[in-house]
Amino acid sequence: MQMGDETRQRVKFTDDRVCKSHLLDCCPHDILAGTRMDLGECTKIHDLALRADYEIASKERDLFFELDAMDHLESFIAECDRRTELAKKRLAETQEEISAEVSAKAEKVHELNEEIGKLLAKAEQLGAEGNVDESQKILMEVEKVRAKKKEAEEEYRNSMPASSFQQQKLRVCEVCSAYLGLHDNDRRLADHFGGKLHLGFIQIREKLDQLRKTVAEKQEKRNQDRLRRREEREREERLSRRSGSRTRDRRRSRSRDRRRRRSRSTSRERRKSSRSRSRDRHRRHRSRSRSHSRGHRRASRDRSSKYKFSRERASREESWERGRNERGSTDWRLESANGKAASRRSEEKEAGEI
Repeated sequence: MQMGDETRQRVKFTDDRVCKSHLLDCCPHDILAGTRMDLGECTKIHDLALRADYEIASKERDLFFELDAMDHLESFIAECDRRTELAKKRLAETQEEISAEVSAKAEKVHELNEEIGKLLAKAEQLGAEGNVDESQKILMEVEKVRAKKKEAEEEYRNSMPASSFQQQKLRVCEVCSAYLGLHDNDRRLADHFGGKLHLGFIQIREKLDQLRKTVAEKQEKRNQDRLRRREEREREERLSRRSGSRTRDRRRSRSRDRRRRRSRSTSRERRKSSRSRSRDRHRRHRSRSRSHSRGHRRASRDRSSKYKFSRERASREESWERGRNERGSTDWRLESANGKAASRRSEEKEAGEI
């Protein structure tokens, strides 16, 4: 479908309405135009300016339009092959049944006819291009193939009755699904194999094979890139997990260090508190011990003073008894009075000391 100026300004080559096969110069509507199998105008947009835009853009980035073009050509060739099989089936139903041996001989004649037609078409093309020497060499090969064909036709004629041999035997072309006759002359064969229809189908089939190869290579490259990105992503995830693990380990280590420091601090505080309590208990014990010792010493001094006073008193009484016996009663009373006075003074003195 051709575009007007207004449409051309709006549509880009990436638009879905644009024929991707046309951008790759392999649309069957273009290739088979003017033949007996002319497909008419393509339902999608064809424009040479868009093809030029695509060729420029494809040099900078991969647009992968080959996949769309490959699907288009595969669909077209599949339909052509289906027509070929139907034509073969109709021929088998209408033509007289022959034996396998005769069929093989007829097939050999058809193959030689095809070879002659291809060589003649190539010779004509080289002659049109001005390459006369190469064209002459190919014509010499054509003569050799013609001799082989004559021998094959003799073998085929001798293998069946004359009435059956005169019947026209047809064959379906595997490339373009056209009918070929067993007894076609060289001109008819050259016109077929050098014709636009047959060459167009060859171009389409070759382009399809090329697209399949290109798509396979690009898909393999994409798969490798995807696999490489996946490996890089997995490697980054592993590194991230390792980094996270090291971070968690550092956090755990710092947490353990903090717990250890708190534990040591708590232990020191407990030890300090224990030592403080021990010192307090020791101080209280020492204080009680000193108090007890002072009380014990005070009690000892009291007991010692009392014992000393009792012993001196007993000694004085004994001395007094002894003096009373020695002196008279008068002296005894005087001494007794003096002794009592002295005794009271001594007792008061001792009491004061105590």
